[in-house]
Amino acid sequence: MIPDDPDAQARLFYLAALLLVVAGGLIHHYRGRLSAALQHAALWLLIILGLILAYDFRDRLGPALFPDLAQQAGAQTISLRRANDGHFHARLKVNGTEIRFMIDTGATGIVLSQQDAGRAGIDTDSLSYVIPSSTANGTVMGAGVVLDRIELGGFVDHAVRAVVNAGDMQGSLLGMAYLDRFRSFSVEGDSFILTR
Repeated sequence: MIPDDPDAQARLFYLAALLLVVAGGLIHHYRGRLSAALQHAALWLLIILGLILAYDFRDRLGPALFPDLAQQAGAQTISLRRANDGHFHARLKVNGTEIRFMIDTGATGIVLSQQDAGRAGIDTDSLSYVIPSSTANGTVMGAGVVLDRIELGGFVDHAVRAVVNAGDMQGSLLGMAYLDRFRSFSVEGDSFILTR
């Protein structure tokens, strides 16, 4: 059925002409190679079906593929999935730069590795590493800093205190000084739930 609207008619004509051009090109390209044409058509059909399924299951696939991305679990609630290493990790934006943290309820504050601090725009060479911290590997010195902006799953905080570790750290830690900004947090199976 041809629509009454002139704009819709023009779009329909354009799409029909485009389909004829593409079909003509394909017929010319696959002339005499019917089996190759069918194989390519089947492959494209599988790709399109895969994309449709991935889109339909994005709410389940997202946390499984990226457990450190915060998922909205309610109006004021986000959740994180346990990673393969058994820990919970979170990707936060620190001063506009995405940094991956390991959640550590045994840590007092936010502890940045020197590499992550540098990525967040902190000049680590000019810091004064005078704050002692007791770790499993002994005492490590750190430098106090104030992060202009920190964001997790839509929750934004400003002027957040943190420590840049002078020692060799594999990554950064997200401790109680940040977690206490939430009304509650809990572990439910493989989910870490934070509510403001």
